[in-house]
Amino acid sequence: MSEKTLFQKILDQDIPSELVYQDDQCGAFRDINPQSPTHLLVVPREPLPGIADMEERHETLIGHLFRIATEVARREGLDHGYRLVINQGEHGQQTVPHLHIHVLGGRPMSWPPG
Repeated sequence: MSEKTLFQKILDQDIPSELVYQDDQCGAFRDINPQSPTHLLVVPREPLPGIADMEERHETLIGHLFRIATEVARREGLDHGYRLVINQGEHGQQTVPHLHIHVLGGRPMSWPPG
């Protein structure tokens, strides 16, 4: 059995975090280095390294992650809008090799984002 990823440890509460949502497929928690007043991460329990590793069998899971991202945004009161971000790979600034969706809100976002 391979070692758990950082995000698996967080979802399993081996590493303390502020979980705001969890179910049998995923969990959501506050980012420890927030880039906006509200910054949550929605993470699948399955250790999928990144969105580029997605296979056809993951389509339902990815849809679930986006639904939960919108649910936690609603619960956080992000009624004026929010941004969902998935970083992929080194040039995409992905720092943890476990797929996750950033939910950013609580202030106006600028464009372009990079």
